[in-house]
Amino acid sequence: MVKKVSKIPEAMQHWITARQRFGLSHAQVQMARELGLNPRKLGSLANHDQEHWKAPLPDFIEELYQKRFGKARPDQVLSVEERVSQMAAKKAERKARRTTSARLDAVDDEPR
Repeated sequence: MVKKVSKIPEAMQHWITARQRFGLSHAQVQMARELGLNPRKLGSLANHDQEHWKAPLPDFIEELYQKRFGKARPDQVLSVEERVSQMAAKKAERKARRTTSARLDAVDDEPR
């Protein structure tokens, strides 16, 4: 039996790589995404070993999120993989709705 593997979009793959590289939690990745941070530029924010005045990346993301949204963490935390599966399900639902709508329109257009 062949297991169906869903392809993860490149933009989301960058977040998975950043999560592994910088040791971020799912909540911190979601916070960074909501803040609009670029996952490829997180390395410049994370060099607190070289520049001691910088906060560690996880703390920096949490502090920015607290300032912008006024809460410590998102209401519902989803991993990147869960978010991708939700997006795929939503896309499939829209596609199914479109095809049934097109079929109904074709039936309505037929002469009686």
